[in-house]
This record gives sequence, structure tokens and C-alpha cells, in this order.
Amino acid sequence: MKTIGIIGGMSWESTATYYRLLNEKVQEELGGLHSAQCIIYSVDFAEIEKWQTQGDWWKAGDALWYAARSLELAGADFIILATNTMHKVVEIIEERITIPILHIVDATVQSINQKELNKVGLIGTKYTMEQDFYKERIDSSDIDVVVPNEDDRQKVNKIIFDELVYGETKDSSKEYYLKVIQDLVSQGAEGIILGCTEIGLLIQQNDMELPVFDTTEIHVKAAVDEALEE
Repeated sequence: MKTIGIIGGMSWESTATYYRLLNEKVQEELGGLHSAQCIIYSVDFAEIEKWQTQGDWWKAGDALWYAARSLELAGADFIILATNTMHKVVEIIEERITIPILHIVDATVQSINQKELNKVGLIGTKYTMEQDFYKERIDSSDIDVVVPNEDDRQKVNKIIFDELVYGETKDSSKEYYLKVIQDLVSQGAEGIILGCTEIGLLIQQNDMELPVFDTTEIHVKAAVDEALEE
């Protein structure tokens, strides 16, 4: 089994979900007492969020590079970033380490293609919904992406940072997210990307009929497949 290097802490709530799912998936695949062979480097999210707000993505990327390099030196065979938003800085990290990073968008695109969908809705942090680093990587695979309107983007983002990163889930927030998702469906979305690793705490597949792409679950599956590949 390959050793998975996990850069977490963004937030630790979703990193805890990553750790649980990685171990559950390995045990499902191998049985018995098997668990994931992994190393976690958990950053201080307050610092990362500050740099996000300031638009200082280089400093945020430098901090994650340090985490990635530490994981590489500790023996990780490849790395996953337990976050969607911070894939914005993945190139800053990749150019200064020698082990690969398993990109969350690439794994998600593969899942969308398996469903043969042409248009998907995306919800996540305002950075993920508004900036090009995420949407363009999906668009390059000939999949159209629609996002909520500006007011909805702001509220979706606020719920993530004020509630979900603290592990807090409210029925009112779930109802709001489902309304936003329905608006995306009315724009032609055939499936919905949960483009923030905390959103899976609030929204699941059984909440709707159309396909839901929980990026945390998808990323975990791709990581376990890579770790167990001969």
C-alpha cells in the first residue's frame, strides 16, 4: 500500500471526515484489520483564511508547500489537499516537490463523465464559485458549469465559514442550499458538485434525485484507488 500524504485543517471538520472515509474505504477493499497508511499535516486554518481574505494566495501556497514538503520527507508517496478552494495554489506546491498531487477536480470530472453529464451546478466557497482555477479545469473537459447568482454565492459562502467549518448544521441552511440547487437545476444543471469539503456535512445524495458529486467522497475513493494500485 502506498502512503497517502494529507494536507488538512481547512477545516479540521472535513479533514476528520477524510480520515474516517479513507480508513473505511481501505477496510472495505482489503477487509480484516486493514486501515489507510497515511500521514496528516494539519495547518492552522485561521492563517490560511486570513491570506484568502487578503488575496495573498502566494503566501497561502507557500504554507501549503511547506506542508507538502514535510509530507514528502516523511515518506508520503503522493499528496491530497483535503480542501477544494486551496487547489487554487496547487501549481505553487507541485513545482517544488517531486511526488504527485491527486487533484480533486480531476477526480470529480471523472465521476461526472461516468454519469455522461454535459452541464453541472457548482456550489462552494466564493473563491471556488467565482474564480477560474476550478471552473476552467472542469470546462476543459467539455462540461459546462453554472454557479449561483451573486447574492446566493455570498450566502452560500457565509454558511460555510460561519457554520460548516465549525461542524454546525442548521435545517434553515440546508433548506437554503436546496433552494439554491433548485435554481441551478432550472438553469439546466444535470448534477450538482459539492465544491467545498464541508458541504457534505449538510447535503447528501438522498436529499435530491439528480446526481450529487460529493468531492470529499470522490477524492477519498481516488486516493484509495491510487494507494492500492499495484
